Amino acid sequence: MSAPLPPLDARSRRDLLLFFLIAFVVLAAGMGLRDPWPADEPRFTLVAEQMVESGEWLITHRGSELYSDKPPLFMALQAAAYELTGHWRIAFLLPSLLASLGTLFLVYDAGRRLWGAQAGLIGAAALLVTFQFVYQAKRAQIDPTVTFFITLANYGLLRHFLLGPDWRAYWLGCFAAGLGVITKGVGVLALLMFVPFAFARWRGWPGLVSGGAAWRWLAGALAFLAAIALWIVPMLLAVHASDSPEHRAYMNDILFRQTAGRYTDSWDHHKPAWYYLGVIAASWLPLVLALPGLLPRWWARLRARDARFLLPLAWIVLIVLFFTLPKGKRDVYIMPALPMLALAAGPMLAEVIGQRWLRWAAFALSAALAALFLSGGIAALGGDWARANELVLQRGLPDGGRSLWHLMIAIGVAALAAVVVFRVRRAVTGLLALLAAIWLLWGFWAYPVLNASTSASDVMRRTEQIVGDGELGLVAWKEQNLLLLDKPATDFGFLKPWHEQLGASIRWIEAAPERRWVFVLGKAMGPCVDRAKAIHVGNANRREWWLFRADAVAPACRDGQVPVIGEEDADSPNEE
Repeated sequence: MSAPLPPLDARSRRDLLLFFLIAFVVLAAGMGLRDPWPADEPRFTLVAEQMVESGEWLITHRGSELYSDKPPLFMALQAAAYELTGHWRIAFLLPSLLASLGTLFLVYDAGRRLWGAQAGLIGAAALLVTFQFVYQAKRAQIDPTVTFFITLANYGLLRHFLLGPDWRAYWLGCFAAGLGVITKGVGVLALLMFVPFAFARWRGWPGLVSGGAAWRWLAGALAFLAAIALWIVPMLLAVHASDSPEHRAYMNDILFRQTAGRYTDSWDHHKPAWYYLGVIAASWLPLVLALPGLLPRWWARLRARDARFLLPLAWIVLIVLFFTLPKGKRDVYIMPALPMLALAAGPMLAEVIGQRWLRWAAFALSAALAALFLSGGIAALGGDWARANELVLQRGLPDGGRSLWHLMIAIGVAALAAVVVFRVRRAVTGLLALLAAIWLLWGFWAYPVLNASTSASDVMRRTEQIVGDGELGLVAWKEQNLLLLDKPATDFGFLKPWHEQLGASIRWIEAAPERRWVFVLGKAMGPCVDRAKAIHVGNANRREWWLFRADAVAPACRDGQVPVIGEEDADSPNEE
């Protein structure tokens, strides 16, 4: 069993409390001020809402269709958060917030156990200031939660491998990897930590756990499978009990196509092999600025056969390589590697920060942000930026986007202040203060400004006003449309081709033309709907939305005789 940690002194406890207070303020800023935003947030929240309403938490639905893209654990956490808080604007973001705070604590505690309290705190702070970590922590996507479970798995394995024997930590790590599997499938990647551990054991590196009864090691596999069984066994029993073809299709899709099939034959997000180099260079700022100073120090520790650095660093390389192999790539796929990068940086970052070249790099980044936001905001405000003008139309931004351009200018002013006040000598401190200001402005300013158009809440409120007491059907809809409706609606499928949805909706309104309306994506109307007799509801999420009744249906399309619509494959379910 690993030796117990000595208690923290008063200053270390104060620093830790202050750090987590700052982390909470930064990560929670803006909670309650917005609804779920595309691409993924409305989907998961809609599934969670239907869990609460239906009481079915094992086999999930998106509208009238089964939803088999992801295991249900994350959505179940959102549903549980709603049962606890009673407010979806809080509940849909709460799992990400708690998971991110938990990840920060795991990095801190692992660093404290390996190198001391200061190294742990610096490692956690390095993670907190990294752009991708904070951006995802403030979103209701699965990635912060799966990152927490993978980091918990790494934490347990590292405690056992490097500070053990600590069999409880080892079993906890294996169990957490299983929870990662039923969150997003990739939790199993935490077990790649065995690869550098086995290599170091083979090469005789010092400081590694040795021995142990075989049953103790095998119990880790049982813990891993037990976590997976928490969902898979009840789900399989439910499918067997229903004996439904739809449920069997759900089972096959989620267990095979969405896991191994998605990895070996990616069907979306195709990127080149070097894609993740760009992600690391941009999304992992500002931590990557320190890499020129960290790399030689890490190399020196590896040459000294220090397994405390080999295990997390080799695991990072394995993760990046794993996600580089398939064609389908997204920036968030490698996010679970970030906590281990911050952990390995912790014991050396204080020395690197003292280097003059890093202060200049931080100063240059602050200056670049000042120039970017000031010039962009001023150009957009004056109407001289064509892309900004296009964004106003596509997103249906209120007040012509002026509030958003004022926000850009405010961020630019904050960046300029960081440059002027902190200068080169304290540029790192200035950059950290600037990042905190950006995230606070984003939460408290951007959320209210962007919410109506980004969440489609304005479009759905206007739809409700027009329809009144009538019945509403949805065609070529997005999850945010159904989620933000305060009235029942009939959908005609989500993944079905548009022409099939439109045909079914026409037959539906013809059955009760006096009281039924159809809410439809503009591109999905094709030649079947006379726009002169339809109502343009508004623009949101780069889409035009319309309402029509039976009198707007073209004669050739009555009785649901709808031809294939040429652009119906242009919208991916994952597109924002």
